[in-house]
Amino acid sequence: MDDLQTRLIDRFGKESVWIGEALAGRGSSYLEAAPLKARALLRPGSTEEVAEMLRMCNAAAQPVVPQGGLTNLVYSTHTTEADIALTLERMNRVEEIDRLGGTMTVQSGATLQKVQQAAEAAGLFFPLDLPARESAVIGGLIGTNAGGLRVVRYGMMREMVLGLEAVLANGTVLNSMNKMLKKNAGYDLRQLFIGSEGTLGVVTQAVLRLWPKQPAAATALLAVDSFAQVAELLVLSKGRLSGQLTSFEVLWNGFYRLTTTPPAPSIPPLDPGSDYYVLVECLGLEQGEEQARMNAMLQQAREMSLFTEAVVAQSASQRAALWRVREDTKQMEAQYWPTFHFDISLPIAAMEGYLGQIRAELVGAFGDVKIWIFGHLADGNLHIGLYGSSIRDEDHPRVERIVYQPLAALSGSVSAEHGIGLRKKPYLGLSRTPQEIAVMRQLKAALDPRGILNPGKIFDPVETSEH
Repeated sequence: MDDLQTRLIDRFGKESVWIGEALAGRGSSYLEAAPLKARALLRPGSTEEVAEMLRMCNAAAQPVVPQGGLTNLVYSTHTTEADIALTLERMNRVEEIDRLGGTMTVQSGATLQKVQQAAEAAGLFFPLDLPARESAVIGGLIGTNAGGLRVVRYGMMREMVLGLEAVLANGTVLNSMNKMLKKNAGYDLRQLFIGSEGTLGVVTQAVLRLWPKQPAAATALLAVDSFAQVAELLVLSKGRLSGQLTSFEVLWNGFYRLTTTPPAPSIPPLDPGSDYYVLVECLGLEQGEEQARMNAMLQQAREMSLFTEAVVAQSASQRAALWRVREDTKQMEAQYWPTFHFDISLPIAAMEGYLGQIRAELVGAFGDVKIWIFGHLADGNLHIGLYGSSIRDEDHPRVERIVYQPLAALSGSVSAEHGIGLRKKPYLGLSRTPQEIAVMRQLKAALDPRGILNPGKIFDPVETSEH
């Protein structure tokens, strides 16, 4: 063991500092299998321990990589043998639920599912949702400003965090645990850490905003022939479902077939011959009211010839079956490997042309490629999965350029909700101006002058000559 490892173990014990064989069963991300490559894995049990660990690492100029539920797809928690990883998996408590104020105070290591269940038990609702709810943790969701399935109504994680506690690289504990909707008193420092991917500080606690419980759900899946009809259906859904529209998910035909054809477990709810499948859901208080609202929208959509057939969930199990078709993204890796994953955003009006362009370029460059497209179309977010048997490791940058470069002219983003990490770092300049990136670097230098927190993620470390 080296000196820093010895001092950390002496100070915190072997239960809190794992080294050597203890790392064998852990990875760095969803895409990186075990064993974890790191000098050590720190497992603090309190904010005070996080602060002391970072103090010791900062004094030794030791890089530290904060890790959440390891569900990210951009290598934002990637480690090397020279890094120390830090997980808050032991800090996973729901500390308090304020029913009157509509807030929950929770430690960052709590899973999304645990938070959802705690809110429900209190008669309230935490609306953020995504397929990795069982493993994704609050700290990681804050670090990537996660969005998920209900952004169209509730917004992204940024809108759901009222306050937070973060530990800076030098061990300073920044307490910004605000519980109020309104606190207009100087800079809103919590916003610095939301979406920062652990590069500015380690978020240890958060105050989450809760909403009234929404026990009623009306859910429908529609088969649609053209993208123009999909767009009109979105406009109609926003109008007829009003503020109750919670999800508007679109599955392109290739993705629908992937998740409804064996070996995938789901049975196709609708004939697989349409180009698009739209999953629409509204949430509310009374089941009859929401069902009537959905039926009225569908009736008008039928009169406008916006879909060819539809199925409306009549029970909780039928609703779950419809959502399983959308959420079974693991079929990409299960049936094809290795696969590329892209998470982008762009204006809805530009989507059809953009997708046609990149599809043509990918086929022209690599021949037979499989492309799966799905996403939260109402908020401009598309997920693209890609597999090509002829694509080699050295082709990866070319594939990425084909997907990302057209976004610059469309005012799109190379990342909608997954973050930048290592994977998208070369393309950050397509979505951010040089001036914006310069300010990001200044913030990094101010809060982490020795550059120990998640170094190399989002952008390369600033050279001394740039100071």
